Amino acid sequence: MEFELSSDQKLFLATARDFLEKDYPLDRIRRTGEETTGFDRDWWARAAELGWTALLVPEELGGGSISGNGVRDLALLAEELGTGLAPGALLATNAVLAGLVAAHGTGPDHTAEIEALVAGESIASWAVYEPEGQWDPLAPALTASPLDGGGFRLEGAKDRVEAAGQADLLLVTAATPDGTAQFLVPAGADGVTVEPQRSLDLARAFGAVRFDGVRVAESALVGRPGDDRAVERQLQVALVVQCAEVCGGLVRMFDATLRWAFDRYAFGRPIASYQALKHRFADKRTWIEACQATTSAAAAAVQEESADAARLVSVAKAFVGDRSLAVLQDCVQIHGGIGVTWEHDLHLFLRRATADHSLYGTPDEHRRRVAGLAGL
Repeated sequence: MEFELSSDQKLFLATARDFLEKDYPLDRIRRTGEETTGFDRDWWARAAELGWTALLVPEELGGGSISGNGVRDLALLAEELGTGLAPGALLATNAVLAGLVAAHGTGPDHTAEIEALVAGESIASWAVYEPEGQWDPLAPALTASPLDGGGFRLEGAKDRVEAAGQADLLLVTAATPDGTAQFLVPAGADGVTVEPQRSLDLARAFGAVRFDGVRVAESALVGRPGDDRAVERQLQVALVVQCAEVCGGLVRMFDATLRWAFDRYAFGRPIASYQALKHRFADKRTWIEACQATTSAAAAAVQEESADAARLVSVAKAFVGDRSLAVLQDCVQIHGGIGVTWEHDLHLFLRRATADHSLYGTPDEHRRRVAGLAGL
């Protein structure tokens, strides 16, 4: 994604790649079948020791980035891990950390929770999706009603919550009389019920979460009700990580398909030598580079907290979401019959790209968001 990497960044990415390949090779993910239950918590704690959860957090809160540009470092890490379909809570936990850091100093203190997440001692996930209605993180149906004695009562449901069955904390978006608010709720709190959901992505587990009269103290608030900056920051970080992961998978599957085309012979010559396929490979390579370019531009804008960041992350999601499926579907076609077998790696990456196509807003929803930001 970046043209030049420092020696520290190269070492960081190489360590992450070796760690993932050793403990979670693609064969292990394939063996789990469709019974995805999550990931090894001890493995995630070791991943946190490698710095996967520290990149967006300032040093005074226990974090630190490789280059001083945490969002860019996180995007590089996500692209590297995307080549191996990493399980774990990279997106979920970093999205929560982005919100906690953005709201730090504007509401109740969550320093202890931030430090525990950075250390890998706890896992958090953003409970933002809801069973019905269009994607709009700032218009939740779940309600948080103020209580006479202080605190709030949460009523409603969230679904498609990543790692819901393993999360210790849920960052819940809710509607209050003063506007949209977020609450950091223990997953084991009274009235919280988690139900596993079927996941198309074999490396990730999701769940539906019900909040039936869940009482939380005012200290559970993240920031202030009606202040939407933390939610926007979380969304931007989530989209950058998601797009970068997909880009990593696209590069790996494109390279595998290109090798296959040179090894597969038809009429005495490699199928890669036929002009029709050359044009298809050229199109895919162009689309992949465009995916990487839009993702890199979005990561830079989010890093700099640019006024254009919201537009650029939506542009990246819309483009990557559409082009990734086109690239992977064509890779399947070029492989022929073997491309649709369980034993081949292609379907694993196609599953993730298909799931990500809809998570955190579809491409169509983000195109509408771009139009709205432009005043159209």
